[in-house]
Amino acid sequence: MDRRPALVLANIQLPEGRRADITIRDGRIVHTGAGEAADVMIDCTGLFVLPAAVDVHVHMRGGSQSAKEDWTTGSMSALAGGVTVVVDQPNAIPPLTTPEAFLARVREAQAHSFCSFAINSGVTPDTPIEAMWAAGAMAFGEIFFAPSSYGEALGTPELSSVLGRIRALEGLATIHAEGVTPGEDTGLATHDALRSSEHEREAVLAVQACNTSDCRIHFCHMSTAKAIDAANGSVEVTPHHLFLSREKTGDSNSRFKVNPPIRNERERKALWARWDRIDMIASDHAPHTMAEKEIPFPDAPAGVPGVETMVPLLMAEVLDRRITLPDLIRKTAIAPAALIGIPPAGYTPGNRADFALYPQSAVTVEPEILHSRCGWTPFEGYRAVFPETVILGGTVVYRDGEFSRGNPAWFAGKGYAPQTRQV
Repeated sequence: MDRRPALVLANIQLPEGRRADITIRDGRIVHTGAGEAADVMIDCTGLFVLPAAVDVHVHMRGGSQSAKEDWTTGSMSALAGGVTVVVDQPNAIPPLTTPEAFLARVREAQAHSFCSFAINSGVTPDTPIEAMWAAGAMAFGEIFFAPSSYGEALGTPELSSVLGRIRALEGLATIHAEGVTPGEDTGLATHDALRSSEHEREAVLAVQACNTSDCRIHFCHMSTAKAIDAANGSVEVTPHHLFLSREKTGDSNSRFKVNPPIRNERERKALWARWDRIDMIASDHAPHTMAEKEIPFPDAPAGVPGVETMVPLLMAEVLDRRITLPDLIRKTAIAPAALIGIPPAGYTPGNRADFALYPQSAVTVEPEILHSRCGWTPFEGYRAVFPETVILGGTVVYRDGEFSRGNPAWFAGKGYAPQTRQV
C-alpha cells in the first residue's frame, strides 16, 4: 500500500474557476480533485494559490559582497516573495568563468540557500565554455554586450564565436543588450541618454546579426518597446522598468541607477503596452547597500533589490484587474521554467509541488517587512500582495513570516557530467 500523502491543499480555486484539492507526495502532485487523508492539510479558501515563481535573473552576492546580500538572506527574500527557484548570474566576485569558481559557488548555495537554484556560467573570450557546461552551468550569461557593474563586455567578433560554441552544446545564451555613448553620467536623465532606447534596439539587432550559428538567445531585462519589437529571442522584463519612471523617482537619486536605465513615463507605458509580447518577468535582483548607493551619481553602482517584491507587485495588478492571473502564472512560473528546462510547477499530477498562497488584499511595501540584507527597496510605498505561505517540494518553508529549510535543489544544466564534476 502507498503511504499517506504528505500534504493536501484543500479548496483551491483554480484559474479556470473550478474548485479542487491538490494532493502532494514526495515533492510532486499526485492528484487534483477530491482530497485524500494527509499528514498536513491547508485550507486555501479565500486565497490565491499560485505555482511558485522562477526568477531567472538574480545576483545573490555573498563572499566579499556579503554586506549587500548572501545566499541565506537572498533566498529567504525570494521565498517571502513567492519565488522558490532562482537563477544566479555569474558576474560575482570572483566571476564564474572557471569550473573551480563555478563549483565553489554551487557548494556555497547548497550550504546556505533556502530556495532551489541554478547558476549560470560567465562568458569571457577565455572562458572554457565546454568545461563550464560539464560542470553544470544552467545557461551562459548574462553575456554583456555593454559594460555594467562587475560585467566585462564582449565585442562583436568574440560574441559571434562564443554563440557558435554554445550552439554546438545546444545551450542557452542570455544577453544583456545595451549600447553606451561616452559622456558625463550625472543623473538618471543623462544615464538614460547615454544608454538610450535606440542604443538598446541597435544592440539587440547587432546581437542577432552576430548569431550566425542560430544559437538559442534570451534577452535580459529589456527596458523599451523598440528593443522588444526588434527581438527575435525570448524577452524578459523587470518590475523596476514596468513600475518606475524618472517622473516618479526624480533625476538625481542614485538609488534608482540601474542598467538598462529607468526610462521616462512615456517609455514605461509603452513597455506595458507590449505585455503580450513579454515572455517572462524577472527581478534582476541586484542589491547594494544604501551607503554604496548614496555616493555621487557617477560612482554609484547600478542595480536594485527586487526578488521579494516581483510577484507581489504584479499580484496587486491582478487585484486591480489590470492583468490576469493566468498571465501572471505564465510569465513568472511556466515560461521561466520552460526557458531553463526544469520541471514546471502547476496544478497537474506530476508537476513540481511548489506553491505560494496569497491573500486577496494588498499592503504597502515598506523596507521593514522585507528580508534582503541591503535593507531598502525602490518600491517603498507601492501596493503589493505578499504570500502568507510558501511550499517548496511539498514542504511548507515559509508561513506567516517564519522560515524553515526544506530540501532546496540544485538544478544543473543539461550538460552536467557528475562523473567528472563532483560537488
